[in-house]
Amino acid sequence: MEEQLSKTEFRNAMARVCAPVNVITTNGPAGRGGFTATAMCSVTDEPPTLLVCMNSRSTQTALFFENRRFCVNVLTQEHKELAGYFAGQRAEMEERYAAAEWVDFRSGSQALSDAIVSFDCRLTEARLVGTHHIFIGEVMDIRSRRDGHALLYFDRNYVHVPTQAGSFGG
Repeated sequence: MEEQLSKTEFRNAMARVCAPVNVITTNGPAGRGGFTATAMCSVTDEPPTLLVCMNSRSTQTALFFENRRFCVNVLTQEHKELAGYFAGQRAEMEERYAAAEWVDFRSGSQALSDAIVSFDCRLTEARLVGTHHIFIGEVMDIRSRRDGHALLYFDRNYVHVPTQAGSFGG
């Protein structure tokens, strides 16, 4: 019989995985919402699709389901404070949004004006797995910039990695 892995053991191991920090926003008939997430990745490029994970106990879950849209904003080193706000350091959504500048996609989704890249997504599928919803979104539009250092999370801390870490093979 296999022994089940403990939640603490799993969380400690996942803390050792470096990940980009993102603010996931939604805007639509249900109102504006947003949260900080490191669980984001591409799924396929035909059609362009990505996924994000959101705690199912979040009071904002209904907003994302009703709006059927979300925007993934990849943060820079300058966004540490904003990441904290959207992680819950600021309870009021208007305070979170007031801490940054936003631009509208044609869809009405709001993107962080100085994000490294923002992906405007149409929610195509959602699946509950354990404590989290996996949101699958078809990417409908993209905004990006060429400069900036990604805000990364590793070992339960923000870390800085230079953009040009070097090259392999000379």
